[in-house]
Amino acid sequence: MINSNIDALGIIFPNSYDDLVPELVADRLMASIPFAGRYRMIDFILSSMVNCGIDNVSVIVRKNYHSLLDHLGAGREWDLTRKNGGLNIVPPFAEKTVKVYNGRVEALASILGFLKSQKEQYVVMADTNIAVNFDFGRFLEFHIASGADVTVAYTQETLPESFGEEGTDNKSLYYTLELEDTRVSNIRINSKASGVQNLSMNIYAIERELLIDQISQAFVRGYVFYERDILSPHLVTLNVQGYKYEGYCARITDMRSYYTENMKLLDDENLDALFRNSQIYTKIRDDNPTRYITGSAVRNVMAADGCVIEGNVENSILFRGVRVAKGAVVKNCVLMQDTTVESGANLEYVITDKNVVVTEGKELKGTDTFQVFVEKGKTV
Repeated sequence: MINSNIDALGIIFPNSYDDLVPELVADRLMASIPFAGRYRMIDFILSSMVNCGIDNVSVIVRKNYHSLLDHLGAGREWDLTRKNGGLNIVPPFAEKTVKVYNGRVEALASILGFLKSQKEQYVVMADTNIAVNFDFGRFLEFHIASGADVTVAYTQETLPESFGEEGTDNKSLYYTLELEDTRVSNIRINSKASGVQNLSMNIYAIERELLIDQISQAFVRGYVFYERDILSPHLVTLNVQGYKYEGYCARITDMRSYYTENMKLLDDENLDALFRNSQIYTKIRDDNPTRYITGSAVRNVMAADGCVIEGNVENSILFRGVRVAKGAVVKNCVLMQDTTVESGANLEYVITDKNVVVTEGKELKGTDTFQVFVEKGKTV
């Protein structure tokens, strides 16, 4: 699975931006939100690291991490079950005088001892609110060749609509970059600017020793956020380079974007763009292939293994184990794992969490801009 060894360790922050999708993180974190039929959000960043030869990865969890532990296990599917390095899941630190961390500075401060004991020269850091097939090897090559102290990946795009809405607080900071050639000259926090922006992907590369020094100094000063409190005030003295990413990137910023980014994958061009470069690994669930029973009608559907379809399904994403009974109609929906739609039910523009049952004859209808959401384990 791993093609080459890179002199870097990976750090993943799985709780970043949880507050943007409160409906989906009541019992889980951003990293374990289901996406694209059979994956979780963390699968994309974790697989990208592994595919580039990063075999020492730490996941610093904050809360609601039981589903993530169940999904990742010992890291076998990602070939991270090993004596040295491998997958390291770090629970919240629980000293009496220390609260559960809020930002990257506090999170990294909790593993300073671990960072000091490692041998890799570089560290790559990433959040899990984006589904992307990212080439960390090329990213690190750019970082080294540019002589940067820190390199940050960004995309050029208009800001998501939810970023301009009232109520965005310091728990969900986002960053746009101003560049002079490739060097970052300014980091704007929660910008409301219109038009195409250099929007940070929150993917960073840095030398391990420099990171240790930065976090050690920042933590004793009470700093919380890496970008706001460490990078932004020191752009004159720090050589921070911007790395433009031009591949496919699905960014989850609210429930609307979660629905939209899933539905985009019904377009073969988008699906191929996301999965083209290298394989994305996930937890294996041994199940039968999807069964289409005689009399069913299916059009433009992504259906994972274990589904049984007897009714009519159109323009929808079906996760593992979804059952659509005879006479049921499902259109423009995202149905998560083990959802059951009973006979005569009619669903349109609906998102169901895991283990939902829509009983016989029920009708649930949203719109293309406002989807009906049914939370985990509910019977409607």
